[in-house]
Amino acid sequence: MGPAGVTARPGRFFGVYLLYCLNPRYRGRVYVGFTVNPARRVQQHNGGRKKGGAWRTSGRGPWEMVLVVHGFPSAVAALRFEWAWQHPHASRRLAHVGPRLRGETAFTFHLRVLAHMLRAPPWARLPLTLRWLRPDLRQDLCLPPPPHVPLAFGPPPPQAPAPRRRAGPFDDAEPEPDQGDPGACCSLCAQTIQDEEGPLCCPNPGCWLRAHVICLAEEFLREEPGQLLPLEGQCPSCEKSLLWGDLIWLCQMDTEKEVEDSELEEVSGLWWWAPYPAVCPGLPVTNFLASAGTLDRPAGDLILSVPTHLLPLFCATCRGSGTWS
Repeated sequence: MGPAGVTARPGRFFGVYLLYCLNPRYRGRVYVGFTVNPARRVQQHNGGRKKGGAWRTSGRGPWEMVLVVHGFPSAVAALRFEWAWQHPHASRRLAHVGPRLRGETAFTFHLRVLAHMLRAPPWARLPLTLRWLRPDLRQDLCLPPPPHVPLAFGPPPPQAPAPRRRAGPFDDAEPEPDQGDPGACCSLCAQTIQDEEGPLCCPNPGCWLRAHVICLAEEFLREEPGQLLPLEGQCPSCEKSLLWGDLIWLCQMDTEKEVEDSELEEVSGLWWWAPYPAVCPGLPVTNFLASAGTLDRPAGDLILSVPTHLLPLFCATCRGSGTWS
């Protein structure tokens, strides 16, 4: 798979990275962490704890950020990925991944775990990008990433601002009554759109698709009836290919509350003690745990981000399929 992901995309950056130690005394050690700013984060690690680095990396530098996995829809999703990558032995999702082998370096082991994570649910359904920041240290993964996960090289591109929404019935300004508004109703079910978070809109110029989340999800999942979360699909209006993660990301941009980057990175490694269900007031979704076991083993359990108004429907679906606990 060739280089990809070089185009700036809207929204916040949430990434999980792998550090490699270049210090001859500790050479070969690795560290997995979460970041919203890779360049700044590696400087903090090399600056020690006084500069915001982690205690495990303090005084052991220099460190190089070798790769970063990004494209997570939220900080919660990225932090779950980070925890499972740090503790694969404790994750039910990675029970099939064997322990570190004799003679296997920490770097190679972490790449092996990463290869399985990108193929395991729920991460296999996310619009992620695997980006090598140090191509000279690149190694082929034992399992290739899913087709929708591009391989990229170099620093992440700057994040593009989210495009302004087209005027619609939910804006402060009243639309002209004689012009009509093609976005007043769902393009798929023709019912009035009353979602608090707003409709999903096609980002392609000239396309006026506006649809309920559930309507467009059902349209995208026609060929995958057993799945809950779409990966991608064809816009019913302009017939261009769309990634589901990009649509959700764009929909959240108008309502997402800004959180200080430093605060997000400080909770890395501590956040999983939060109670369940976890409601994030800064996002137009509810994050909750869909667990197949007990709450004392959160590693690898599926954190889902579901629009609040769809929670009753989702809970009914889970109970009907026997997956709700």
